[in-house]
Amino acid sequence: MAIKGSLKEASLPDVIQLLFLGRRTGCLALADRHNFGTIYFEDGHIVYAAIVNRRDRLGDILVRRGRITPDTLQQAIARQEENRGHKLGEILVELGALPREELESYMRLQIEEAVYYLFTWTSGTFNFEASVRPEQEDFLVRINPEYLLLEGARRVDEWSLIEKKIPSFDLIFSVDAAHLGQSAPELSAQQRRLVPLLDGTHDVQSLIEASGLVEFEVGKALFGLIAAGFAHRVGTSAPVAPRVNDGRVDEHRNLGIAFYKAAMLDEALREFRRVAELRPADARAPFYLGLIAVRQTRWEEAAAAFRQAAEADGGKPAALHNLGYALERVGRLDEAEAAFGEAAARAREDARIMLGWSVVALKRAAHRVAHARLARTVELLGAKSAPAVWYWAQTLACAGLEDGAGAIGAARAGTEAYPGNAVLQNNLAVLLEAMGDVAGAEQALRVALAEEPSLPQVSKNLADILYRNGRYDEAREAYERAAKLAPDLGDDLYFKLGNIAYKRRDKPMARESWSRATILNPGHALARANLDMLDLAP
Repeated sequence: MAIKGSLKEASLPDVIQLLFLGRRTGCLALADRHNFGTIYFEDGHIVYAAIVNRRDRLGDILVRRGRITPDTLQQAIARQEENRGHKLGEILVELGALPREELESYMRLQIEEAVYYLFTWTSGTFNFEASVRPEQEDFLVRINPEYLLLEGARRVDEWSLIEKKIPSFDLIFSVDAAHLGQSAPELSAQQRRLVPLLDGTHDVQSLIEASGLVEFEVGKALFGLIAAGFAHRVGTSAPVAPRVNDGRVDEHRNLGIAFYKAAMLDEALREFRRVAELRPADARAPFYLGLIAVRQTRWEEAAAAFRQAAEADGGKPAALHNLGYALERVGRLDEAEAAFGEAAARAREDARIMLGWSVVALKRAAHRVAHARLARTVELLGAKSAPAVWYWAQTLACAGLEDGAGAIGAARAGTEAYPGNAVLQNNLAVLLEAMGDVAGAEQALRVALAEEPSLPQVSKNLADILYRNGRYDEAREAYERAAKLAPDLGDDLYFKLGNIAYKRRDKPMARESWSRATILNPGHALARANLDMLDLAP
């Protein structure tokens, strides 16, 4: 179950303590206006943390600390581009840039500093999603949050003092070399690193980037120098006029992607719309706008966005694939067929595209074409397991070709591969009843009902079996559950509810049910005849 709230009502340390005590696993997402951060937990321990658009990524930290060169980082990034599944840290170890143990210590530093920075957020919202894990991150470490909570509290207290001397990162300070030389104080390692940079040209932000130190270390070291009279403020860096450049667009895009992954869809929508405004020709903005529309079940908008993305990026298969899916969902099957066909022509080895194309053929009642495409999908999958939707489609394609053996075989294989899939269990039940195996059909439907009680068709199909076998009380319960889930499921449901009510001598309920059946289907002759019978009865 998700945990949501406001950082004004529950502080981040309180939320982390709650997740630690509950030994929770998942992702805690935090948003404050245009800032976004994530903390990942495994059994209550912190295993990863990051802040979007902030220079605390592993590669940046290693370069700032002088452990790798910018050229080495670019070489590792280029290799990662060739293999998206390969993690940056693993590549750096393979290149011999640093040993694994040192890499993990820097990962720990990156995570800790990200969490400490998030502790300074006193407004915004948080959202915890269970069972979510970081994607393609380097060797995960496990950090006991209790240590971070203690250190974080100390830092927050110290930072409140530091801010009185250093209220913003655009301030420029200079060291008094003569005073420092005369006094010869014992400086900390961080202060010794800062002193050569305090030449009256670096603002605090550039000190952070040039020194390789994290924000807190720079703030604490500089605060000490200021308090002792060895450094003093000499000015402010010139503000940079806002302009549309790659960096600004990337910031909005990065935020949008982070919000999207955290299921904060309204925030993601805002960021990608901003990207589209700043750069109308950008292909990724409409692509993500389409993905957001899909998750919000706004299918027509999704289709329009994916079409725009396909036109902007020269018809890449991913955009065409999603376009076909959105068109299929709104019933524009001829257009969906064309989109999937073009996607398949551009990505001939993509099993997902072929599967989507199969579903479109199935919905167009082209069962032989669907069957052939499903066979090709299995070839493209190779050793990979077929997804549940493949078994669903194969079952219906075989049924459409009147291949009963093939249909029942696909249905059984599907429920064996995905025993918790209610739709596959439902399809199996329909086929089993048609074969005369009523007990098997009922068992499959009860499994489906236990797995997904919110599917009205499962309750309806179970009720039909019970009704046909004279188990009217059980059937009434199942019909009523289906009607509650989907009031307009069908006239047959209410007709049978009326029959059951009449058998129980509940004439008012029988009249109500049969009347409902005639509303849904004015041509339902039997329901009308039954109503006439009630009118004539004494």
